[in-house]
Amino acid sequence: MLSRRIIPCLDVRDGRVVKGVRFRDHIDVGDVVELARRYRDAGADELVFYDIGASPEGRSVSIDWVERIGRELDIPFCVAGGVRDVATARAVLQAGADKISINTPALERPALIDELSAAFGVQCVVVGIDSTREPDGEWRVRSHSGDPAAMRSPGRSTLAWMHEVQDRGAGEIVLNCIGSDGSCDGYDLAQLSAARALCRVPLVASGGAGRVEHFIDAFRHADVDAALAASVFHSGAIAIPDLKRDLNQAGIPVRLV
Repeated sequence: MLSRRIIPCLDVRDGRVVKGVRFRDHIDVGDVVELARRYRDAGADELVFYDIGASPEGRSVSIDWVERIGRELDIPFCVAGGVRDVATARAVLQAGADKISINTPALERPALIDELSAAFGVQCVVVGIDSTREPDGEWRVRSHSGDPAAMRSPGRSTLAWMHEVQDRGAGEIVLNCIGSDGSCDGYDLAQLSAARALCRVPLVASGGAGRVEHFIDAFRHADVDAALAASVFHSGAIAIPDLKRDLNQAGIPVRLV
């Protein structure tokens, strides 16, 4: 069985890492390169960097901090935010990233997924999906989620969108459950399990981790391939070596530090 991955997520604004709750009230938690090194040394399997201002501000991801990270890291990392075309994706990958992740640009122009997978291979293309359960009980996606004032509801069914992005060439899906994001109350297992049932590519759980048990539940009950978190790692509430030890003891295969 393949090892399950632990992925710290770093939201980046102007080269600094910030963290919010349900995409709001962001606070500064440190320099992006310093935190990247810290997580690498702690045993993170991969890192995700999200330029949270790029899509809401209608600009491309800032290549300068991607290059700084690329010079430092020897573990895989993915960059998200404002990748709207093949040229920008190429610049990000040439700066050192192993993957690019798209969310709002894919919703605005789904053919972008096809173009990126054709240019770089599906292994480089991650589609992020921000999703919430609406009053009628259906899960639907959100776009422009880096800024709550700019967030929009395109009306797309989360599960239908997930099916489409796979057909278009997504090599991995990160499902961020907005209702759980930053809450530390646990991953949305119901939504993740529904996604797992139709997901043919690696599925990454995002939003809600607060205790070690939440990671165990996501792997055991939703069968995700990786778990992404931010608050519990940034705050020091959970140390990655301790988390991996506990996951290993629970029978979940991980790469130990």
